[in-house]
Amino acid sequence: MEIAVLLFLTSGLFLGWALGANDAANVFGTAVGSRMVRFSTAAIICSLFVVLGAVISGAGAAHTLGKLGAINALAGSFMAAFAAATAVYLMTKAGLPVSTSQAIVGAIIGWNLFSGTPTDPKSLSKILSTWVLCPILAAVFAILIYKIAIWVVTRAKLHMLRTDAYTRIGLILAGAFGSYSLGANNIANVMGVFVPANPFTDFDLANLMTFSGGQQLFLLGAIAIAVGVFTYSKRVMLTVGNNLVPLSPFAAWVVVVAHSVVLFLFASQGLEAFLKGHGLPSIPLVPVSSSQAVVGAVIGIALLKGGRGIQWRVLGNIGFGWIITPILAGGICFVGLFFLQNVFDQTVFN
Repeated sequence: MEIAVLLFLTSGLFLGWALGANDAANVFGTAVGSRMVRFSTAAIICSLFVVLGAVISGAGAAHTLGKLGAINALAGSFMAAFAAATAVYLMTKAGLPVSTSQAIVGAIIGWNLFSGTPTDPKSLSKILSTWVLCPILAAVFAILIYKIAIWVVTRAKLHMLRTDAYTRIGLILAGAFGSYSLGANNIANVMGVFVPANPFTDFDLANLMTFSGGQQLFLLGAIAIAVGVFTYSKRVMLTVGNNLVPLSPFAAWVVVVAHSVVLFLFASQGLEAFLKGHGLPSIPLVPVSSSQAVVGAVIGIALLKGGRGIQWRVLGNIGFGWIITPILAGGICFVGLFFLQNVFDQTVFN
């Protein structure tokens, strides 16, 4: 593979690292914040299942992102990913759980504006609707799951120590499921812009299975996500797990499950095919924000308990981060493309 291709892919790896540092951490943020799971344990499980989800089920959500703007030059893909990663990194440094999904959408629109490519309104409206739907759905699922789980625990009459042990195991299992769902859904944010200009080719693994170029691309991005989880995610974990709303270990488990279900719904090609096959409205395959899902679930639990304990200032800061992230990413991408084309003489669109 040419050195130039590898150089251009570094921005995708940077974005994967930023996602691991910010979004991927959220599947275990409540567990670590409530001190039920150690950070090192959370990081290992999260990294492993993010890679599995990205390679096995990562193709679905990438198609919708491609329709928003098919970036058809590697230099353009490089700058879109770099702009999104920079925006997420700046927000992560401030300790805010922002949306990598919003950052990459903003960057793609920045590329569309620079290249004169029309932004597909149908795809954009579908993506924007999920930004509203995702936290609301997570809040609703959190309330339902909490009520059902409380009913089950009350009927079971478990000893406190056994309840604590079950909660710890539940947090680990839910975190593994959430990490898989995150890899399946959000790998589109990391490597989706490189799909139209994918430099990898398919090859057979010992004549047993074909490892497609897309899967190789997603594997590379997933490894970068895992590195981000290990190196820089602890601060954001504690923001969601402690600072927004103090959570009991049981409520933390509910938050992780609700978040995981939402991400899985927006990434499952099998579910989409099932719903369409039975004449039912399908759920769009769109990369949604892990951070938005977690925050929505946390707020859902807090509202169920009367809204007490919500740190409205922290919530306001998070909301501001969600608004500014796509604008910042789009601006960085537009300016960066100008420099790549006019200063470094690179082809940023065909």
